[in-house]
Amino acid sequence: MNKLLTLIAMGAFATAVKAQAPAIPTAQAFGKVDKADLEMKACDFEKDANAEVLFDKGEVYFDTQYQIIFERHKRIKIFNDNGKDEANIRLTFYSVNHAEFITGLQAETINLENGVATPIKVDKKQIFTQVVDKNRSAIVFSFPNVKPGSIIEFKYRHTIASLVDFPDWYFQGDLPTRYSELNTNIPDILTYKNLVNLHYPLVVDKMSGSNTHTQAMANIPSVKEEPYMDAVTDNSERILFQLLSIRGTFMHSFSDTWTKVGENVVKWEDFGEQLNRKLIGEETIVAKAKTFKTDDEKIAYIFNEVKNTMKWDEDYDKTTNDGTVKAWEKKTGNSTEVNLILYHLLQKSGLKVYPMMVSTRKHGRINPAYPNSYQFNSTVAYIPVDSAKYYVLDATNKYNLYNQVPYNFLNSFGFLINKADNAYEMTFLQNTNPVRQVVLINAEIKPDGKMAGSADISSFAYNRINVVRNYKTDGEKKYIENLRDNNNNLKISSLKIEDIDIDTLPVRQNINFNLDLTGSDDNYIYFNSNLFTDLNKNPFLSENRTTDINFGYRDNYAITGIFKLPAGYKVDALPKSVSMATPDNSIVFKRMIAEQDGQIMVRLNIDHKKSIYFKEEYSDFHEFCKKMYEMLNEQIVLKKS
Repeated sequence: MNKLLTLIAMGAFATAVKAQAPAIPTAQAFGKVDKADLEMKACDFEKDANAEVLFDKGEVYFDTQYQIIFERHKRIKIFNDNGKDEANIRLTFYSVNHAEFITGLQAETINLENGVATPIKVDKKQIFTQVVDKNRSAIVFSFPNVKPGSIIEFKYRHTIASLVDFPDWYFQGDLPTRYSELNTNIPDILTYKNLVNLHYPLVVDKMSGSNTHTQAMANIPSVKEEPYMDAVTDNSERILFQLLSIRGTFMHSFSDTWTKVGENVVKWEDFGEQLNRKLIGEETIVAKAKTFKTDDEKIAYIFNEVKNTMKWDEDYDKTTNDGTVKAWEKKTGNSTEVNLILYHLLQKSGLKVYPMMVSTRKHGRINPAYPNSYQFNSTVAYIPVDSAKYYVLDATNKYNLYNQVPYNFLNSFGFLINKADNAYEMTFLQNTNPVRQVVLINAEIKPDGKMAGSADISSFAYNRINVVRNYKTDGEKKYIENLRDNNNNLKISSLKIEDIDIDTLPVRQNINFNLDLTGSDDNYIYFNSNLFTDLNKNPFLSENRTTDINFGYRDNYAITGIFKLPAGYKVDALPKSVSMATPDNSIVFKRMIAEQDGQIMVRLNIDHKKSIYFKEEYSDFHEFCKKMYEMLNEQIVLKKS
């Protein structure tokens, strides 16, 4: 009897649980919209979202000619004016040789007017095809009459001739997504490898027959922008596809290894065929380069020559557009054109140099387990110096240094292309040396609650690049305003910058300033010794973190402040000297503070021993930063005697 009652109770519990389980959202037919969605005011699971993807459904299959057919249907809800940018759509595809094309585009805005769903179709005359470059085109359009409460939806058919270019699928993006579904139907003769980045559960994961696979996720939060995060795509729930084999004999080679990728790349007309093309007037540059005694002098000369001659057209691309010869004639080119010109001149000057394909930080990290050239969006010149040292040169940025890996490519892989030796390999690009910022404050505290003094700031490496770029781009007046950091109590009376044009030296700034010490009164003066640094505000206030932290490089701060006390005042409260570190000793913070002979001397040192912190480490990292920034902002209190 007891056993029977137990079974009945278990069955009742299971039924109750099943009844309470929320229904899985689904996609709908084009134009069929629930009134509840039109009336919806906010995303159920992300209340502050400006817009929400109601569903995003993709179907991938093959036609009789074994072209890839990708059909997509996407619907978005707009909650407020900040979400209206979602109504601007851009669909990019490879149009060269009719390799890809988009057809069957339908798009409409649906508003609730007087309680009735009212659709407004996108006028076909307002759908434009733009030429991106010689390889790519884009279909561009905007939805009409979009306002808070609108729903926008579109669908299209994307035909892809190459079996290698199977479309990736992102379940997650910069908007919360209620439902995302991918259906794939792959013939038996094709074998694709899946590279997955999935942390949320699949609400649907089923096979229909032997070839059709349906995978879906529901109620997926957006990938939030967080300080020092990598690209949104690096942190999204996704599935990538890589062609491994075709059963039969009509195709023999696939880019399933990096060697095969390299062998294909060097055959490309717009990459490999550009490497040795003669440039007009190159003899003059090469001849002068050969007059320098050391390789570093040659490299610095050619690097600066290309930086000063070529204008980057703001386009990142892994291939050339017009080609190196024409780009050199026009003095303008995309990132690969500029840097293949640099590579060519370095190589002609007798230097050991290789082209290297890379990906910018915004484009996304390179996955070395996924041999595919589509991961790259730029090219640099790579020079091995010795077994432990190398240079990575990018001449698109006028402020880059030849002997320093550009920030844009740090902590990711580059693909080295050695055509002569048929050698192709992945190389991890990093900077393991600490990047220093040295600040010396010498100031006097006045009895009227003011501070007057000078600051000497020496900025090295990436810090140097930031100072030089900002100063030359903004001009002195705006640069000084930025130094003030919206502090109306700070007045800068003069700024002197030294060694701004000598790449091998740190840039030095000498600043004379006056500061009104707020909060001071007739009996007390309050001031903080942490001046002219970027360490005033803690960027890691959030209790939780969903992405890894990538600083790019190791920061090292050395800050010294000497403050002369006003006559008639004594120290009332002085922060304590302290030394602390993260549990793994990857960040060490030290503060030494002392009063002597009418002066207070403060020394701060912060040393980062690594540049990447995984999200799993965030709890300890967050707690450390909280304490450190509290200490950095502690006040020194003086009291009238």
